[in-house]
Amino acid sequence: MMHPEYILTLSCPDQRGIVHRVSGFLAERGCNIIDSAQFGDAQSQLFFMRVHFSLENTAVSDAALRADFAVLATSMQMNGQLHDARHKPRVMLMVSKIGHCLNDLLFRYKSGLLPVEIPAIVSNHMDFYQLAASYNIPFHHLPLAAGASDSAKLEQEARVLDIVKTQNIDLVVLARYMQILSPSLCQAVRGRAINIHHSFLPSFKGAKPYFQAHERGVKLIGATAHFVTGDLDEGPIIEQDVERVEHGMTADTLTAIGRDVESVVLARAVKWFVEHRILLNGHKTVVFK
Repeated sequence: MMHPEYILTLSCPDQRGIVHRVSGFLAERGCNIIDSAQFGDAQSQLFFMRVHFSLENTAVSDAALRADFAVLATSMQMNGQLHDARHKPRVMLMVSKIGHCLNDLLFRYKSGLLPVEIPAIVSNHMDFYQLAASYNIPFHHLPLAAGASDSAKLEQEARVLDIVKTQNIDLVVLARYMQILSPSLCQAVRGRAINIHHSFLPSFKGAKPYFQAHERGVKLIGATAHFVTGDLDEGPIIEQDVERVEHGMTADTLTAIGRDVESVVLARAVKWFVEHRILLNGHKTVVFK
């Protein structure tokens, strides 16, 4: 018999007895803990916890479990959520004209490495409609001309948000979507939108960042996955990685290496999100890997 499985995530003011209260709550209802992780942040004075468990008492319903947990959460000032561990989150991918991250995520999805459903791919260009069709995923072309007016941008974003709502999207992934989102759209998807961008030492902005890095002779190139906020590229960081490069490499070689790093970093961030491993801690994140 397959027992229902859940993932409990919570944060609350740090205090004595949190683990005891949570584990006791689960034990009293016939739950078996499969794995558990916790972290107390001395700076924010918050406690974070992720528990994967199975419900083995058939007399306890899903509704009763959730209602009882709500009582516990209120009593301990918890911000907590109970997730169905077998539910595949619905992910919308957004892309412009550079497709390495899109292609990587689609491959991981198709091969079962990424436990998600992808009901929509959105782009302001037509470059990847055939790729979407090859995976039998609806492709939404929402063009946005260079120098478009604010009203045109807001109209296009309203169509984006409509897809998010009608498709019950759990996560929006900006897989090299080269448009700056408005503050209103950022707020609408806050905490459930992830972006990927290059991060160099030093950092290079604008067109052809890898070529700028090559001109400066950098020794490390890398990428950062972070939550989307109204502050451009300043959202809470989820994952980062770097690769060492050498003086003899061309700008094209740096670009190829950088794109590989971007793909891997974004895939990790998406996987950790859909496995409910990421908890927000102010401007930072707690990631239970």
